[in-house]
Amino acid sequence: MWVFVVGPVACLLIVVPFAWGWGVTPFDIGLAAACYVVSGLGVTVGFHRCFTHRAFKAKRPLRIALAVAGSLAVEGSPVQWVANHRRHHAYADREGDPHSPWRYGTSAGALLKGLLHAHIGWMLRRELSNRARFAPDIAEDKDLKVVGRLFGPLTVVSLLGPAALGWLVTGGWQGALEAFFWAGIMRMALLHHITWSVNSVCHVVGKRPFAVRDRATNFWPLAIISFGESWHNSHHADPTSARHGVLPGQIDPSARLIWVFERLRWAHDVHWPRTDRMSAKLQA
Repeated sequence: MWVFVVGPVACLLIVVPFAWGWGVTPFDIGLAAACYVVSGLGVTVGFHRCFTHRAFKAKRPLRIALAVAGSLAVEGSPVQWVANHRRHHAYADREGDPHSPWRYGTSAGALLKGLLHAHIGWMLRRELSNRARFAPDIAEDKDLKVVGRLFGPLTVVSLLGPAALGWLVTGGWQGALEAFFWAGIMRMALLHHITWSVNSVCHVVGKRPFAVRDRATNFWPLAIISFGESWHNSHHADPTSARHGVLPGQIDPSARLIWVFERLRWAHDVHWPRTDRMSAKLQA
């Protein structure tokens, strides 16, 4: 974890001075964006809404594809990701929550310490959740077990795959290195910090339109880049819903993709939010 947390920052400090003269190519930006979208939606649609909360059921090919795409985000195997997140919901902002920013108190110093813990510290301390208790269904799923065993090779593909494409497209080592840096390392780092921001920022800063037992918030600046995950208060109000952006104007790309899967009949039993249920939870 230290390598994945500190490594991208160190690489950025080293590479930027060398990149100052030639900048970033359109190919690097396009490849990084494509890798970000695929791996990011693998996490939000697959790991989170499908596997963790069962917001919809996916046919086997889609289920495997989502597990592979989510693994390319390099945020852990499906079973461990699900176990950690289900534990978070079971004890949200209370004793037992693996990454609550309110862990140390409500003073300015305690909250700053808590934000660091929620954003990154809990992983460095290896506070892993019990898989048998929180994710027995995922642990017993034969397809997801295979994907979990392949997490190491998939990590290599996630980081070196862009480099291989860079080599093929540009025909040289410089193109390969640029693609490895921007579409591999930096893309992974950005996605990590956006995911971690939902754990930290979205429990401290933002609005709480719905009554929930914890301090989850809706933080609109992260809505698009998090694929709708930053509508966190709405999510905690109705965890099994396939759509988190339930209020007018709340963009939720993950929900739109699930809608497409449903129309293609790749997904079924989709739990869309019920207006009467959500209206009852709106705070005055």
